[in-house]
Amino acid sequence: MTTTGASQTDAHYKAPGVAGYADVPLEAKERLFGQVKADPRFSDYLYGCYECGICVAACPSARFYDFSPRRIAQAAAREDVELIYQQMQEDIWECSQCFSCLRCPRGNNPGGIITIMREVAVSNGLASAREALTGYSRIIYKIMSTGTQVSPDMLQQDAFPDWGPETADVSANLDLWRRALPPETLHTTTTGWAVSDKTLIELYLIWLHTGSLDMIAEVDASLHAILQELMEERLEDEGIEL
Repeated sequence: MTTTGASQTDAHYKAPGVAGYADVPLEAKERLFGQVKADPRFSDYLYGCYECGICVAACPSARFYDFSPRRIAQAAAREDVELIYQQMQEDIWECSQCFSCLRCPRGNNPGGIITIMREVAVSNGLASAREALTGYSRIIYKIMSTGTQVSPDMLQQDAFPDWGPETADVSANLDLWRRALPPETLHTTTTGWAVSDKTLIELYLIWLHTGSLDMIAEVDASLHAILQELMEERLEDEGIEL
């Protein structure tokens, strides 16, 4: 999932070496970084950067994108709110979250910092979060409605353009993929296995009480409304009042 500077509007143009998004008030950028810094994990993920470059050398995303986990750690350490905001709109979505950057001799965790930055971006409904998560709305709905994650019929190019040409192959040969599924899946592309209502209710309540549903509401209000409607009857049947 990638959001590059080239996809931004002219209003967000940035000169070389200068962070963009000049149209966004500084107070807004400071507020977002304040949320990142206030996360209890932040102090455990950042100890200061030696600029040794080991995290970049180990990073698979750095091989394919203009991405550097070192820049993430440096911007956070300097509390450069301008650059951090730009990274939240662009760079953090190029991270593969493999945590190869944990090889840092200083003990930094750039991937962990990015995790926090992503969560703040999602909870605040930033444009980058909405764009990055567009293809995953149907996955979230699939999980809450059936308990499964991805079935072959969901792998369509319009939803996952960054998954490469294999997606088109899967889409064009669904019958073949369906026959290849193991017997216990009941040979269906709509669900992989039966999940009890109790499990789905527990999952919904976990998302509700951890704030995950609030984050979904920020990036996709329609999906949030569907999930609420979907679970109302199940919760009522179980005698659960929120």
